[in-house]
Amino acid sequence: MRASRSHVAKGPSLGLATFAVLGALSWCKPGLAEELHTVGEPRMLSEPAEITQVVDAFDESDPFDLDLTIGYGFSRNTGKILRETNLAGPEYSSGGYTRGTLKVAKYRETTNRLLTRAAVGLYRDLALIIRMPIILSNDRRLDSYDGSASDARVTEGAPGEQLFSVPFRSPTRSGIEYLALGVDYGILNQYRERSNPTWIVGLETRLNVSEPMHACNPNSASGQVTCADPGDVNRNGRFDASNVDSTGTIPIENSSIKSRSEGVSRGVTGLELHTYLSKRIKYIEPYGGLRMLAEFPTGSSDYGLTDLQYSLVNHPPLLGTMTIGMAVIPWEIRDQFQRATIDFRFESSYRSEGRDYSELFDALGSSPAPSLRSPTWAEYHAGTNGTSVIDPTSQRVYFAGLTDIESHIINRASVEVTWQAARYVKFALGTALTVVQSHIITFDQACNANFKNDISEAGPCRKWTGDTSNGQPVYEVTGVPNPGYREVINAVGRRYRVDDSLGFDGWANATVMF
Repeated sequence: MRASRSHVAKGPSLGLATFAVLGALSWCKPGLAEELHTVGEPRMLSEPAEITQVVDAFDESDPFDLDLTIGYGFSRNTGKILRETNLAGPEYSSGGYTRGTLKVAKYRETTNRLLTRAAVGLYRDLALIIRMPIILSNDRRLDSYDGSASDARVTEGAPGEQLFSVPFRSPTRSGIEYLALGVDYGILNQYRERSNPTWIVGLETRLNVSEPMHACNPNSASGQVTCADPGDVNRNGRFDASNVDSTGTIPIENSSIKSRSEGVSRGVTGLELHTYLSKRIKYIEPYGGLRMLAEFPTGSSDYGLTDLQYSLVNHPPLLGTMTIGMAVIPWEIRDQFQRATIDFRFESSYRSEGRDYSELFDALGSSPAPSLRSPTWAEYHAGTNGTSVIDPTSQRVYFAGLTDIESHIINRASVEVTWQAARYVKFALGTALTVVQSHIITFDQACNANFKNDISEAGPCRKWTGDTSNGQPVYEVTGVPNPGYREVINAVGRRYRVDDSLGFDGWANATVMF
């Protein structure tokens, strides 16, 4: 939407735009910055807010536009990890009900990124966007929370075992986060038709180009694999004779398993849709918009371990975001292409329930505890006397650290200062604060209630009706066993949650505009 790079020609009127957040702004009186130019006048700076800018091509006297941006981003996320308990005691509960106040650990994650972006004009108000964020370093750690390191209950698994230890440090990860290819299109342009707001829509695909993240414990005991394969039950780099594949075949005993790296990407292909609308009124430009992100696991990720018929949740969460904001332009010299802009923005996101990388991903995924390391069976079948028993020919399901995370709200407030120093150069500096709603991060349930047709496949997912028939109890089927369920972390009274989660972001970038 770079009218500043070409003569601004008045196009056919498209009428007023209706938009859910800022539709009323479409009839507001435009400011002086939106005045049209006559033929022969020198070109002037006349661009919308950063969020609705679209580079274009094949415009009058400006056949091609290209923006190249490079920047640095820093983020730090903190939170408190708690665990449910029904222990009696004033600091936990009075007994008889579950309370999630057992202190486990303080979580901290620090990430440094190199931000690269290219925007290529394809046609008038149509641009191709290429982004590739590169993670320079990602560090995660769990620290003792009010003496939790000496409290065995916070990491207790089955009797006599510990799921992980506190403090815990994850490996440092680095590499390409994803490669994003997108298209932005300006449906309406205030600088082509004064009565219209500026309205863009866009689509972005995020491609996984790096090794997906794998749960690792760089402080594992001597002789144990740092990043063990989920099928490596003993974490020694070898198969166990009791392991079987989906056909029931036992592999060669003690044959080796390839060791894995820590990885850096999410192991998904993302699809993002977004739309934003803005309207400049003198020295301010309010805007609003919506964004939706859906992710689909790749074959190389550990999502496939729970991609089974009876799995209750085996997909990443969906993320929907509403954005409102205002760009304030306190200073500009239009004929010299100079401008200072202060952008105030608020975003509220809803993250649906889904399987994801939680704050305990490495700690739980690299656990040596048999209750997590040992596989479960994918299916049940009919046994004797009307029972339902494990099907030993079904696939074994291994735990890799990905857990079902409860839906929650994410709120983010940011401010960014942009200085366009000249016609072809601009700089930006910004910061943001994120507040995340408290949520459970081991949310899986024992039974999948979507399947209630066959009692022979119900396993423990049935309850006695109180009646008998031919001397046998009559059961009501409540579902089928969820193969991703692990009682030691998913049962009510043993689940983990994240509270007081905050995020701080800072970034700086420079853009060259050709």
